[in-house]
Amino acid sequence: MTTDHVLDPPVIAILRADTATRFAEVTATLHEAGITAVEFTLNTPGALDAIRECSGFAHPVGAGTVSTALDAARAVDAGAAYLITPTVCPEVIAEGRRLGVPVYCGAFTPTEIHSAWLAGATMVKVFPASVGGPGYVRAIRGPLPEIPLIPTGGIGLSDVRAYLDAGATALGMGAPLVGDACTGGDLDALRERAAAVRKALL
Repeated sequence: MTTDHVLDPPVIAILRADTATRFAEVTATLHEAGITAVEFTLNTPGALDAIRECSGFAHPVGAGTVSTALDAARAVDAGAAYLITPTVCPEVIAEGRRLGVPVYCGAFTPTEIHSAWLAGATMVKVFPASVGGPGYVRAIRGPLPEIPLIPTGGIGLSDVRAYLDAGATALGMGAPLVGDACTGGDLDALRERAAAVRKALL
């Protein structure tokens, strides 16, 4: 299993809305701006259809809010290239391994993070990251340096460098990056935010 499409650049854009009708357009805009890893949350109506629509993109999309093995199987069948869970979900990790796709497992406490890693998670999503901030990620990296961490939740544009400097492997970014683009917002403004993120990565 590979995570190269997530790691370069090390940012996952999280798309969540009342409907997925604009997900393809937003994803195309993000790709043009250099943000190539995108997560479609399964609790958005139409997310699976949007994954199918975007599965032919140069950089395949992933499925988020995957909580069951059935969710995982349906997402991969639709074309998801990786799976992201909100919590420690051993059955999703097992199904992802069976299907040969990476699983980024949500966790927060050191015990949860270690448990997700031992269960076979490809990387661990530290959620909600804003509760502890970059200092929490740095503290986790001390005793658990071998576990690649993806802080997610409440990470603003000005926080990007601090989290990476604290030892994050990648970042999950929702509203601060995507804004209102999924609900009809200005795509040029989305490009500007994506450019700001890319600049912060340098």
